[in-house]
Amino acid sequence: MLIPTDFVPFDLDGTRFEAIEPYIRALLERPVTTREGLEKWIIDRSELAAACSESKANLYITMTCDTDDKNASRAYLKYVEEVAPKLTPLFFELDKRLVHLADSIPLDPSRYAVLVRGARADVELYRDENVPLETRIAVLSQKYDEVSGAMTVEFEGREQTLPQMARYQESTDRAVREGAWRAVTARRLRDAQKIDAIYDEMVALRTRIAANAGFETFVPYAYKSKHRFDYGPKECRAFHQACAQAVVPLARSLERERARHLNVDRLRPWDLGVDVKGRQPLRPFRNGAELVSRTLAAFERLDPRLADLFRQLGDGSECRGARDGANFDLDSRRGKAPGGYQYMRDRSRRPFIFMNAAGLQRDVETMVHEAGHAFHSMLCREEPLTEYRTAPIEFCEVASMAMELLSMPHWKGTVYEREEEFARACRQNIKSALVMLPWTAQIDAFQHWVYEHPGHTAAQRRQAWLELDATFGADVSWDGIEDARAHLWHRQLHIFGLPFYYIEYGIARLGALQLWLIALEEGEKKAIDLYTRALSLGGSRPLPDLFAACGLEFDFGPDRVKRLADRAARELEKFPE
Repeated sequence: MLIPTDFVPFDLDGTRFEAIEPYIRALLERPVTTREGLEKWIIDRSELAAACSESKANLYITMTCDTDDKNASRAYLKYVEEVAPKLTPLFFELDKRLVHLADSIPLDPSRYAVLVRGARADVELYRDENVPLETRIAVLSQKYDEVSGAMTVEFEGREQTLPQMARYQESTDRAVREGAWRAVTARRLRDAQKIDAIYDEMVALRTRIAANAGFETFVPYAYKSKHRFDYGPKECRAFHQACAQAVVPLARSLERERARHLNVDRLRPWDLGVDVKGRQPLRPFRNGAELVSRTLAAFERLDPRLADLFRQLGDGSECRGARDGANFDLDSRRGKAPGGYQYMRDRSRRPFIFMNAAGLQRDVETMVHEAGHAFHSMLCREEPLTEYRTAPIEFCEVASMAMELLSMPHWKGTVYEREEEFARACRQNIKSALVMLPWTAQIDAFQHWVYEHPGHTAAQRRQAWLELDATFGADVSWDGIEDARAHLWHRQLHIFGLPFYYIEYGIARLGALQLWLIALEEGEKKAIDLYTRALSLGGSRPLPDLFAACGLEFDFGPDRVKRLADRAARELEKFPE
């Protein structure tokens, strides 16, 4: 393994172009004539990229933790608008030089093939004229976060964030559920035109970016830019079809069962989260600190290696973004951006977990999910190459989704004290793992339609969404609330800031289900051994090889989907309503 570099000072301020530029110039001008010299150049380039990445990460984390903080927003925008556009062409020159040097100086393919393959694709895609377009998209993405983060409603006499409002969907009082659902929906629809306008501009800009690079639509450009070397739109469409054929009927059966239990002829959107037996909603924790302590206890039972990693992140009491080296910001509050993420700070090699916890079982699933991402980052943090300290998203999500299932047996006595509550949580978790597959297919199919029809109108886009929802969506009545159904996709933040980043969840879910079955049939220790071994590889191997290292088949066709869905359904039967 190569020794890390001292080329870049640890205190380099990667938010300032004038601080970064001299190091880029030095790399561009350095003579490289030997394999050893090229390997040293690669390491130095990697560490400079890590310093820049961490500086951006801290700005992003601080901004998303408090979108009302004008200084934080200005600092992030300044980086996006003034620094990143200057860095992009220079890092492109570094990529070009890497490809040129790798073509002239032989490198060990077992070590460098993945790195060079990705750099070559980036070089082929790069166009100077796309830099300002990408800058504008980043600004629009922040605008979407700000619009969404500012959404609150007055309900039950107080102002509440939309994540906090989610708890009412578990209320046993149907009138309360409906009232909360309508309040949230009305608030979302109030900004529907604003969000549509943001997306219209994003689609137009991405289409121009693809055209500038020689593509007819954004679809093939997106696949190449995401380094999807091992599958394409054809395989994704096979996944869509598999979900429609193998998983949607199972979901429909579960919905019919729910309607019978609730004694309603037809489910409404506010009937999907309540306990069908009228039991009080699961409230597994009070705040982020308690969520962390309970999660740690579950990891201690699952595997001490994972517990040791999780313990390094802190106690979950921090609510200040990335300041002072914090690794958590968990509790929902006004002004936080929506969603959840894990962001690795590449220079210090410390992960940060962001979420909007509101005391729900869903938050437990999010916590162990993001912890899985953190385990991935931490298990490969000794890797010298920044590019290999992350993996293809399709495998990154195996790391996180597997934790949702592998940690589940250990929620008993840690997250939940009562057997009945534990069983309910398990059922909800397994069910959500299955139901997510059609939603993943729907989001991916929607994005394919959007970018394959770049001249569409907002009305045509809504119609396309409604047709897909008829195929993949929940079997509920939308009578009188059709506008809400047509705008459901607005809540999926990936569509805006991370185009085509969603099929990865479906591919990874199939991998996670496979690893879960290994744990059930061959023991948890074998599953965790495979998990830690594969995660420690980071992104140093092609995607199918990473799946194989974890004992998984890289296959998301109809037969695989049906076998896994049927097997998971049998496990679900062990936790009846």
